[in-house]
Amino acid sequence: MDAIYLVKKGKPEIAFERKAIVIKEPGKNEVAIEVEAFGLNFADVTARLGLYKDCPPLPAVIGYEVVGRIAKVGTEVKNVIIGDRVVAFTRFGGYSQYVLTSAKAVVKIKKSYPVGKALALATQYCTAYYAAHVATNVQPNDKVLIQAAAGGVGTALVQLCKLKNCKIYGTAGSQKKLNYLKEQGVDVAINYREEDFSEVISEKLDVVFDSIGGSTFKKGFKLLGNGGRMVPYGAASQLEANNFFSKVKFGLSFGFFHPVSLIMQSKAMVGVNMLRIADDKPDILQFCMQEVVKLAEEGKIDPHVGGSYSVDELNEAHTALEFRKTVGKIGVKW
Repeated sequence: MDAIYLVKKGKPEIAFERKAIVIKEPGKNEVAIEVEAFGLNFADVTARLGLYKDCPPLPAVIGYEVVGRIAKVGTEVKNVIIGDRVVAFTRFGGYSQYVLTSAKAVVKIKKSYPVGKALALATQYCTAYYAAHVATNVQPNDKVLIQAAAGGVGTALVQLCKLKNCKIYGTAGSQKKLNYLKEQGVDVAINYREEDFSEVISEKLDVVFDSIGGSTFKKGFKLLGNGGRMVPYGAASQLEANNFFSKVKFGLSFGFFHPVSLIMQSKAMVGVNMLRIADDKPDILQFCMQEVVKLAEEGKIDPHVGGSYSVDELNEAHTALEFRKTVGKIGVKW
């Protein structure tokens, strides 16, 4: 069996190599999965470019989620058996035909459920569920802003917030994506390349979900009303910071916030990093995964497949994701 290793920083053509792997036995609370397909996330792009500090030392197998079948189980595992089809969150290691992960990071999924949609559940929908229901409990009729709303997590947040009948503002960078957002139920779709969202939105917001960072974060925070919640879960604009001075400028562009002002205005700021949750709160990760799989199988949420590639097309898939050419989830099949 093989895996795709990240061997050096840079363009995908030079960054990845396919190599044979050593088959390891699962620990007592782990499962082994024979992988059907793995998903891509924007964190994979930042890892490839050397901008993701959580990335393990190179050479490394990156990747956060897989869909496949249980090949082996540890002695203490009770929630799945050999042969079960599962969606799994992987603490890196997803770009492989054979994956070991915690039994608490896998959830059974119907054999008939499409692989492309299933891949979106483990990381993107799980992140969105945690952001909307754990980090902040979105309330019915809340007014929310979702940055990069046509992306994987953005789409998931839109669908979860629509279940609460929220008024949704969503940003995207092309007319195609704006049309997609309207189809998803976004009330006000904003082209961030042509309009300043902070000028378009004339009312105070209850929640802002931000994956961009920098000055976008600062503007979003200013839109919050009393009792508002800021939920950052990424910093995609850091890709433009390619030297020391630009990185310092990027960091300063977030602005400065004093705890007293948060108290006086009853505002909250809660960051989301699912790696930390997977490491330190595995029961919460499992709960979020179970909930999104349940919602998906009930038809209450519907992941959008942005592209399906073969493993030989991984370079093209990475390029499409990096330059925001996709709408929805990108999957790679073995």
